[in-house]
Amino acid sequence: GETFLVTAGPTREPFDPVRFITNHSSGKMGYAVAIMARRRGARVILISGPSSLPPPMDVQLVAVSSAREMRDAVMRHLDAATVVVKAAAVADYRPAVQARQKLKKKPGPMAIELERNPDIIAEIGANKNGRIIVGFAMETEDLLENARAKLETKNMDLIVANDLQEAGAGFQNETNVIRIIDREGSIESLPLMSKMEAANRILDRIKCLLMAKT
Repeated sequence: GETFLVTAGPTREPFDPVRFITNHSSGKMGYAVAIMARRRGARVILISGPSSLPPPMDVQLVAVSSAREMRDAVMRHLDAATVVVKAAAVADYRPAVQARQKLKKKPGPMAIELERNPDIIAEIGANKNGRIIVGFAMETEDLLENARAKLETKNMDLIVANDLQEAGAGFQNETNVIRIIDREGSIESLPLMSKMEAANRILDRIKCLLMAKT
């Protein structure tokens, strides 16, 4: 009876018709959450940035490219969602100007001015309306402090934190090492496991929150 809105993958922020700014996200963690939520019986809307992963079976897939496209797709489907899992690695910044033609190589350095992208999860948190909101934090330092701050300022119920420098965690891997932090500050530290199993552990925590609401 629940509808999950899951975001996954990177975004691409073009600065000319040929090139763009992006990150190393494969989408594997978000796709794993979408697949496992569907297997548990939820309706799932998966909003995905560019990814080479096959579309999950029996999941509504919405393909986007840029952060602004992802924001618009999330807001378009938000009213249907009872649970939001924001696993996408959305670019914080985009080029302020997108050239109409390919930028040609010239002597010396080239500067590209950047401007902020929409903060999608902060916008969702400000319009929570009883939804359960789960975010992700990937860090290279001060993991728990940064994750807790993000949880609080963006009004999430849970945040899933992982350290990019930890073996087996992070982008592209089939595995992950996660810590699940709740609003009370408790931390569930999990060992190295497949992203599918990590998705199941996250869903176990979401199920507890859903049961507490009834």
